[in-house]
Amino acid sequence: MYPDNQEELIEEVAQKYEDYHNPGLAKMLKFAGLGVEWTAEGCYIYDADGNPYLDCLGGYGVFSLGHRHPKVVEAVKAQLEKMPLASKLFFNKPLADLCEKLAEVAPGDLQYSFLCNSGTEAVEGALKIARKATGRRKFVSTMGGFHGKTMGALSATGRAKFKDAFLPLIEEFVHVPYDDIAAMQEVIDDDTAGVIIEPIQGEGGIIIPSDNYLIDLRQICTDKGALLIVDEVQTGLGRTGAMFAVNHYGVKPDIMTLAKALGGGVIPTGAFMATTDIWEKGFGDNPLVHTSTFGGNPLACQAALATIRVIQEEGLIENAKARGQQMLEGLKQVQQRHSQTLCSVRGRGLMIGVEFVQDDVGELVIAGLVKRGVIAAYTLNNPRVMRFEPPLIINEMQVNHAVNIFDEAVAETVEILASLE
Repeated sequence: MYPDNQEELIEEVAQKYEDYHNPGLAKMLKFAGLGVEWTAEGCYIYDADGNPYLDCLGGYGVFSLGHRHPKVVEAVKAQLEKMPLASKLFFNKPLADLCEKLAEVAPGDLQYSFLCNSGTEAVEGALKIARKATGRRKFVSTMGGFHGKTMGALSATGRAKFKDAFLPLIEEFVHVPYDDIAAMQEVIDDDTAGVIIEPIQGEGGIIIPSDNYLIDLRQICTDKGALLIVDEVQTGLGRTGAMFAVNHYGVKPDIMTLAKALGGGVIPTGAFMATTDIWEKGFGDNPLVHTSTFGGNPLACQAALATIRVIQEEGLIENAKARGQQMLEGLKQVQQRHSQTLCSVRGRGLMIGVEFVQDDVGELVIAGLVKRGVIAAYTLNNPRVMRFEPPLIINEMQVNHAVNIFDEAVAETVEILASLE
C-alpha cells in the first residue's frame, strides 16, 4: 500500500515541484518537514511511510466530514456509474435535488442556487448578480477579509500582500475595519450595490464580531437599498456550531456564498444563493447571464447532498458545539501557562484561533506539531494566528490529544527561543 522508500519519494516529488510546479512552495513544505501525503481516512492523514497525522486544519474547512466519509464516497461512486458530468442540455436531477435541499437549510429567504466549483467562483458570481440586480457598482468589504484570489474576489479581499502585484483590480471597492459599524454607516450609500462580509473572519485571524454588528449591518443595507452578501465559504455547514454562522445572529442575507465543506471533502463544489427578487433581477431577462461548464455536475451535486444529510443525521452541528467548547477551554489553559508567548484564544464551534505575541513564532510551533503527528496552519491574513479547524467528526479523545500536543510544541518553541537569547 505504501512505497518502499519514502525519502526517495519525497526527493522525487519535491524536485518536480521545484522544476515544474512552484519552487517557493517546495521550499516552504521542506522547511515545515512535511512529506508526501498518501492516503487519508476520518480525522487522519497518512504520509507515504504510513505515519498518521491528526488533521486539525481540515483543508481550511474542506474536510468537515473528515476524509473519505463513506456515505459521500458511496454517493459519488453510484453517480459515477451513471453519468459523471452533465451534458448541460437536459434537466439534471442531482442539481435540482441539491438546489431544493439548499433552499431548505439556508437562512432567511434564500431560494435559488447557482452551482460552481470553488469559493472564489461563488464570490465572483455573487458580485456580478449584485451589480445587475441593483444597477449599482460600488461594493464595501472589510480589512482583513478574505474572499478569494480571482480578480473580482481579490478586489473584495482585504490584504495588500495578495493584491498589490495585480493592481489595478476591479474598480469601486471600499474597505473598512471589521466590526466597526460606524465605519460601515459612513461608506454605505445610494451607489452601493452590496456589502460582502464574513460572519466570522477566517483568514483575518478568526475574528468574531460583536453581537449586534451583523444585525446593525443588515439594517443599514436595508435602509440604503444595498445587498448584504454573506460569505459562508469557510463558516458554513456546521463549522461554527450552527448550520450557517449567520444563524447565531438571526440575520437574513440577500446573497450567500458557499464552498469548502459543501463537497464533503470528496468533490470540489461551490455555490451562491439569492432571494427570489434578486434572482429575477439578475437572471430574469437572460438565464444564461452567468454559467459554468463544470458547475453543478452530477458528481458534485451528489457529494453535496450526501454531505448535508450526514451533517443532519449524524449530529455534527451538536458535535461541533461540544468539541469546540472542549478545544477552546483546553487551548485557553495552554495560553494561561504560556501567556508570554500566546496572547489570545478565541473561536466559535470548531473554528478556533490562537494568537501569538510576535511574528514567526507560529511557524516553529506548527513544525513542532507536525513532528508530533498533528497538523494545523496559520491564517493567511494574520500570520500571528494559528487556526484549529478539525473535522466536525472529531471525538473527545482526539481533541485532548491535539491540545496536549500543542502544549508540548509551544513549550519546546519557548525553550528554543530562550536558547537563542
